[in-house]
Amino acid sequence: MIFKDKFARGMEQPDGLRTLAEMNPEQDSELNEALTNFRLSVHAWSEAAFSRSRTAVAAVAPRQVWRLAAGWALGCVLVAGGASAGLWQYHQREMRITQARVAEQQRLAALQQARQEDEDLLAKVDSDVSREVPAAMEPLAQLMVEDETP
Repeated sequence: MIFKDKFARGMEQPDGLRTLAEMNPEQDSELNEALTNFRLSVHAWSEAAFSRSRTAVAAVAPRQVWRLAAGWALGCVLVAGGASAGLWQYHQREMRITQARVAEQQRLAALQQARQEDEDLLAKVDSDVSREVPAAMEPLAQLMVEDETP
């Protein structure tokens, strides 16, 4: 079906108006010629577009492959960096905890040693001070010990 026929049918009015072709027949032939030329040019262009060689597509593919590889490499580096940073922080935290435990054990050992030294000193003082009898009364104390035996 030609455009003229479609256009003429669409322009029919129920109130008795004439179609565009009936109003000006010279414009109708010009319109048909213009549409025919346009249709032929569209067909020629599309045929030329489909039949030409596609060299530009082949040049883009290696660039895209390198971009893809670079993207994957960068992603892997970022993941490895994040994982290693997390492991490093975990290791540092464990080292601080271990150092705190060792310091606490050393502090407790030093405190226990100081207590033992204090107890030894107090025991020595107690043994030195706690005599049954003063030195001046020692001969009398010996006499009393002899008296207690029957």
